[in-house]
Amino acid sequence: MPSPFPGMNPYLERAAVWPSFHLNFLSAALRQLVARLRPEYVVTVGTRMDIHEPPAEDRRLVGLADVGVYNPPGASAPAPGGVATAAPVYVNLPAGAHVERARFLEVRDREGFGLLTVFELLSPSIKYAGDDHEQYLGKRIEVIRSQTHLVELDLLRGGGRMPMDRPVECDYCAVVSRAGERPRAGVWPWRLRELCPPVPIPLREPDPDIDLDVKAVIDEVYDGGGYGRYIYRGPPEPRLSPDDAAWAAQYVPQPGSGG
Repeated sequence: MPSPFPGMNPYLERAAVWPSFHLNFLSAALRQLVARLRPEYVVTVGTRMDIHEPPAEDRRLVGLADVGVYNPPGASAPAPGGVATAAPVYVNLPAGAHVERARFLEVRDREGFGLLTVFELLSPSIKYAGDDHEQYLGKRIEVIRSQTHLVELDLLRGGGRMPMDRPVECDYCAVVSRAGERPRAGVWPWRLRELCPPVPIPLREPDPDIDLDVKAVIDEVYDGGGYGRYIYRGPPEPRLSPDDAAWAAQYVPQPGSGG
């Protein structure tokens, strides 16, 4: 059963739901693109490693010394051959860096396997200020300075938009940065109540773009992942305005409906 909403389903944005939706969306998008691409192109899953070093005050893994020997105040030194008293000696051990793997799609040339297009489905950690946000912006700049096309799909209402010279008012959007048109980029914005537009995926000139049918991907993921069985047990995140909440209520499956 497809998602009941005409566009993006706001309940899929919930923090407990999004990680699995993100992964499943990329898998479904890959299948759709592979079916539409000409034989000279391939689509692969790329992996970006985001490294998080904990601050000094958080490196607090506590260990105990195996054996400690001490004298109580005023006591004489232990006699040779006496029994040692074990005492805890507290130390700080480095917690180490946390490595998070972020996945995205790559369109490549089949013959030379050259990278042509990077497709990113933005995640909350990328949209909100922090280490992931800064690391992603660095990778984004690398792509923009290259001859690789960049497609960013933002299906999250929360957080800020990726940097651009003027804001675009919307709930969701897609940004397409073509290597030959930079710094200009195309933006496809839409609202919660609107249909998702098809998102163009640029290829090597003179080949035409292929369109990613975002709504079809959402429907496939929603059905295959069984999200209708549990995502409606709480409100969307972020919460909808009263008007949008009243509008969305008509699409929420009723208990026992099998949605």
